[in-house]
Amino acid sequence: MVSLWLTGTYDTQLGLRHGLFEVVSVATTAGFAVADFSAWPGALPFLLFMAAFVGGCSGSTGGGMKVIRIILIIKQGMREVMRLIHPNAVIAVKVGKVSVPDGIAQAVWGFFSAYVMLFFLMLVGVMATGVDQVTAWSTVGSALNNLGPALGEASGHYGNLPTLAKWILVLAMLLGRLEIFTILVLFTPAFWRR
Repeated sequence: MVSLWLTGTYDTQLGLRHGLFEVVSVATTAGFAVADFSAWPGALPFLLFMAAFVGGCSGSTGGGMKVIRIILIIKQGMREVMRLIHPNAVIAVKVGKVSVPDGIAQAVWGFFSAYVMLFFLMLVGVMATGVDQVTAWSTVGSALNNLGPALGEASGHYGNLPTLAKWILVLAMLLGRLEIFTILVLFTPAFWRR
């Protein structure tokens, strides 16, 4: 909001209103817009779009990786740094005052790994159809996070994207809406065995 005001994009009141609304809308992956944030100056469109990767809270219908997973990944990273300093220490990952079982922590890393690999594969797939990097990155991120708005050539609409790119984005939307593992389980042979 301050950046919008300092760059003269909007006056103070309009910058506050548009900035706050877009941050909340994109961070919760609601997809509503009151301004074309893709035209905002500098790194603002990128930073705003990154908020969609965090997404909603646990149990919400918002997209993204969810806030609790991001918190656990950060806390686990800090735990690993402490383990390097104190290799024999037993350090629990805690959310509030509750210790998180290692199984849950491993599941979060598994989800994150699957998310990053699928994002990368779909990004390369969309780029292989001839879409530029910014448009490909933002459309895959938007589809996987169930956001809606994108950057680059798709900031207005997705109509000019190649058909194959749209099919890849449809798959990304399904993976994002159904939380990745639900879809991946369907393609696991063990799921279909009796």
